[in-house]
Amino acid sequence: MTLALRAYVALSHLLAPVWHLGLKHRLRRGKETPRSVHQKLGHEYADRPAGPMVWGHAVGVGEAMALAGLFARMAQARPDVHFLITTTARTSGDALRRTGLPPQVQHQFAPADTPGAVRRFLNHWQPDLAIWCEMDLWPTLIDATAARGIPRVLVNARLNDTSMARRRKGRWIYRALLPGFDRLFAQNDSSAAHLVALGADPSQVTVSGTIKSLTPPLACDADDLSAWLAALRTRPVWLLASSHPGEETMALQAHQQLLERHPDALLVIAPRAPARGGEVAALCQPPAPLRSTGTHLPDDGAVYVADTIGEMGLWYRLAPVALVGGSFAAVGGHNPHEPLALGCRVLHGPNTWNFAESYEQMDAAGLSLPVADAAAVEEAVEAAWAGAALPDARPPEDGRAAGVLQHLLDLLPR
Repeated sequence: MTLALRAYVALSHLLAPVWHLGLKHRLRRGKETPRSVHQKLGHEYADRPAGPMVWGHAVGVGEAMALAGLFARMAQARPDVHFLITTTARTSGDALRRTGLPPQVQHQFAPADTPGAVRRFLNHWQPDLAIWCEMDLWPTLIDATAARGIPRVLVNARLNDTSMARRRKGRWIYRALLPGFDRLFAQNDSSAAHLVALGADPSQVTVSGTIKSLTPPLACDADDLSAWLAALRTRPVWLLASSHPGEETMALQAHQQLLERHPDALLVIAPRAPARGGEVAALCQPPAPLRSTGTHLPDDGAVYVADTIGEMGLWYRLAPVALVGGSFAAVGGHNPHEPLALGCRVLHGPNTWNFAESYEQMDAAGLSLPVADAAAVEEAVEAAWAGAALPDARPPEDGRAAGVLQHLLDLLPR
């Protein structure tokens, strides 16, 4: 352990009461549940299944679902292995319960980064392999995992120039942590270079593309889907998925033009942050109904705001075409593999650097389409309504993801 890491771990001992107070404050504000607080403090875990255990930590729902897809592939090769996914946000637990996890995979909340909570977590789960997805790296947790001799792998690492600039300030801790990983899989060349600049051993860094292409099709409630289909009948529907401020206004402009030729058309808006539901609804005249307030089926209005967590599987099944958000805002775009897996065509704006390789491949195959403005969105939506239904038309999986899978399988005990 380096001097810097020793100092961090020593400080984490002293900060344990601060973690407790912070979690209690979040509980009062509704950002935690009693269960999530107890698990983050190292208590109230589910029983550990017998046999080998792979543990994966994800920063959020998208990364957790990517791990779920990866684990489902691993389970095909090793049906004796069980899998645990940890996340930090309460919303991630809610979403994973709604979307569903493959067999042999369960979810718990990650421990607070204090020696006591980490020790209780590792004592209970005793993982044979630890995987971090993207860059949610907690030093005490990683150091304690290393001290037990548990192999550690970083997958799907993505570092753009902006996030790299922020992390340079904490380069000292990355220099202590990154060389200890058995392998680091980066999404692209620039991310790989940034990992090396932060202290990773170049011989341990591999460019593997994104494992989010392995995300299984999102689930939804079958009764809810049937009720929606019956309520919609023949209404044409399109979706603005994971939207950010400004994108809703553009989509509403496109929808207004579509209504002139399709007066019964419905636009479903699913904001990336569900807390913005009221703000989004107020952009419409009259204000659009909100799913979170109990309007569970569409009325005859032109817009519906889907401001809930974990229901994207429903919206992608209902809409034959979706404008995937974050691609006009300075966000870098969101996952295009999820809609395509459910037969939903993808439209996107110019800002897609989070999934640059995926969008480039899908655009070339005609599975996704770049659109520049509201007029282009209107034209593309109408063309999608007039076209044939799209089956599961994801492009062939990147062969590099198979290399990630094989490396992880090789690290498991026999």
